[in-house]
Amino acid sequence: MAAGDVRGRPMVEQVAALVRQAGAVVMEVYGTDFAVRGKLDASPVTEADERAEAVILRGLAAIDPAIPVVAEEAAAAGKIPQVGDRFWLVDPLDGTKEFINRNGEFTVNIALIESGVPALGVVFAPALDALYAGVVGEGAWVERGGGRQPIACRREPAAGLTVVGSRSHGDGDAMAAFLAGRKVAEQRSAGSSLKLCLVAEGCADVYPRLGRTMEWDIAAGHAVVAAAGGRVDTLAGQPLGYGKPGFENPHFVAWGLAEAI
Repeated sequence: MAAGDVRGRPMVEQVAALVRQAGAVVMEVYGTDFAVRGKLDASPVTEADERAEAVILRGLAAIDPAIPVVAEEAAAAGKIPQVGDRFWLVDPLDGTKEFINRNGEFTVNIALIESGVPALGVVFAPALDALYAGVVGEGAWVERGGGRQPIACRREPAAGLTVVGSRSHGDGDAMAAFLAGRKVAEQRSAGSSLKLCLVAEGCADVYPRLGRTMEWDIAAGHAVVAAAGGRVDTLAGQPLGYGKPGFENPHFVAWGLAEAI
């Protein structure tokens, strides 16, 4: 995206305002004795997921009604539009288990996909007051406490890789096999798409995800990583693409500037 392109910096600012609106709704529910229900795939859902998605769908229609939206809760109900070269991917509450456990590590996520790759993305962790955003080709940044600063992936430290994994979805033996032969200085756990943001911010070097995910789970974080100079690849080393049948991802690895070996 070229600077000044309506799909670049101006649009990401609109999306950032929108995720903050959705985050406020999420936090309203977070402060209540909310109920937890199970979806058809047995994953949990709350009022926060549904209310935040409604806010986002209205907001994206106002930004550009011509761009189709694939959103998690609508998709779970079978409402999936036909998508072409441009579409939104929305996860209104990634890390529902973190939300239920009240540890703060949950996020609101919106990404714009262009020709199968994330072009821009915003990830907001409302309980942590951390908003990550990126436009590929223009850079990435984080906002905390009312201030904004640029972020970038880091080169692998001499001490070895900092590896981030899921707090709620352990990959067990698969993770150990992936890390075999690599110099690892530290392993960290985090919830939701915050794992991708840690790579983008230079707080971690690699995030291997060796379990099931959907495109809306990671697209916004993928955009932030790419805007910060990193990449997200399949285990075969190919760039992870979007708009796949069923919107399900293969196993993947998010890298900062460390070499994939």
